[in-house]
Amino acid sequence: MAERRMFAKTIIDSDAFLDMPLSAQALYFHLSMRADDDGFVNNPKKIQRMIGASDDDCKLLIMKRFILAFESGVIVIKHWRIHNYIQKDRYKETLYTEEKSRLAIDDKNAYTEAEKKPCIQSVSNMDTQDRLVKDSLEIGQERRNNIAAIVQHLNERAGTNYRASSKATARHIEARLNEGFSVEDFFAVIDKKCAEWKGGDMEKYLRPETLFGSKFESYLNARTGSGSRRGANGVLLDDRQTDDLDDIF
Repeated sequence: MAERRMFAKTIIDSDAFLDMPLSAQALYFHLSMRADDDGFVNNPKKIQRMIGASDDDCKLLIMKRFILAFESGVIVIKHWRIHNYIQKDRYKETLYTEEKSRLAIDDKNAYTEAEKKPCIQSVSNMDTQDRLVKDSLEIGQERRNNIAAIVQHLNERAGTNYRASSKATARHIEARLNEGFSVEDFFAVIDKKCAEWKGGDMEKYLRPETLFGSKFESYLNARTGSGSRRGANGVLLDDRQTDDLDDIF
C-alpha cells in the first residue's frame, strides 16, 4: 500500500469544506491519511477517538458527503480518486470489495452509490451517464442522510429510539428542510430543548412532532437559560414561553 496521500485544493478549499468546524476538517484529513489505496477506512471510530473528534464531526462529514458510510462500519473518502493517483506498481486493492462493488464513479471522478442506479456506471465502466438522473438520485440520498443524522442526534441527546425510516418522523423533518433550515439548525434545537426539558415534566415532549413542528423557528431562536427565575417575593417563576406549549396541548 502506498504511504503518501495527497489532497486536491478544489475540495479542501471549497466553502462546503471550510465552513465545517476545524475538528471535522481534522477528522477528514486523518481518515484520508489512513485510508487504503481505494480510499476505504475500516476503523473510523478509533481514528475519531484518537484525535478527540466528536460523533457530530463524523455525522457532519457524512451529511456533507465528504465520506460515504456503509452498514458494516467501513467508510470511504468520496473524493479519493480526485485527491490521489497511485501508480500500478504501488497500488494494492482494498479488502472491502463488497463495499466497493456498491459504488459507482460519477463524471467528476468521485465515488457515489451504485445500488438501485442501473443507469449509472459501475466502477469499471466509465461511460457518460444522464446528468439529470444522477443529480436527482444523489439529492434523494443526501436528504436521507440528513434525516438519519438528525434522528441519530435526537436519540443520542434525548435518550430516545426514534427511527429515521418512520414516515411521520421524516415528514416533520422534511417540512423544515424544505423551508430552508439546515441540519445544524436541527442540532441546535435538539440541544437547546434537551438542556431545557430533559429531567423534568417536559422531557416527554422531546419528540419529532413537537421539536420539528410549526414552532421550530421559535425554538431555534429562543434564548438559552435555566428555564426558571425568581420573582421579587422569592417565588419560583416559569420562564418558558407560552407558545412552546402550542404544539403540545
